[in-house]
Amino acid sequence: MLELYHHLISTCSQKVRLVLAEKDLEFVSHEIDLVAGEQHDPDYVKLNPNHVVPTLIHDGRVLIESTLINEYLEDAFPAPAVRPSQLADRHAMRMWTRRVDDKVHPFAGVLTYAIGARPLILQRTPEQIEASIAEIPDRARREARRSVIEHGVKSPEFAPAIAAFVALLDDMEVALETSSWLAGDSISLADFAVLPYVIRLDHLSMHPLLSESARPRVADWYARIGQRPSFATAVTKWAPEPLVATFKNNGAEVWADVELLI
Repeated sequence: MLELYHHLISTCSQKVRLVLAEKDLEFVSHEIDLVAGEQHDPDYVKLNPNHVVPTLIHDGRVLIESTLINEYLEDAFPAPAVRPSQLADRHAMRMWTRRVDDKVHPFAGVLTYAIGARPLILQRTPEQIEASIAEIPDRARREARRSVIEHGVKSPEFAPAIAAFVALLDDMEVALETSSWLAGDSISLADFAVLPYVIRLDHLSMHPLLSESARPRVADWYARIGQRPSFATAVTKWAPEPLVATFKNNGAEVWADVELLI
């Protein structure tokens, strides 16, 4: 039995749902409302002391950290395989997943809150905003969240964040020149690890970064992966259309400022 504690558009939640969908694995869904702060609920923190999603429970065993969860799912449910058979391709796969964890994901919240969520959060009272920030357990993340909510794309945290995403896209373009997928000629955990961050750029109306004229191989990769049944099951099914529309509108309004940075 599989149970998944997740959020509708969380990048890490999407990452795990994509692998579950690709393997046609059903799960009991427990939605965690990150905006309402349910990730800080004491009962949830007992499962995930990092105050983040997702958390997977398999036959009573609690599993955290999305990259490790996906490796676990590949070991526990090996067919269909989403790990390359060639050792060199497996190394490449893990280079991508590590890059996402170390150099991309830390900036995802900056982009999301500076562009998509900021106008919604600013509708709250200052006391409500500060109370929400205070629940973030890590001091550096608290300070970054406060900064991007106050200054948006003009915050000092934003420029290095968008630069990390642009560098990811540039390196994807190079990798896709010699193979159909990021870690060889078959789809793998590398593609599912990177995909949510490309989706986030799409949902924030950073479309020029993903255009065929700018990065034709990335555009083709995104189109192909978007046609897979797992995409509809893991991403489209869960994404609230009004929220995505709001994010896209907010992104379109600040694109001119973002373009100046890149």
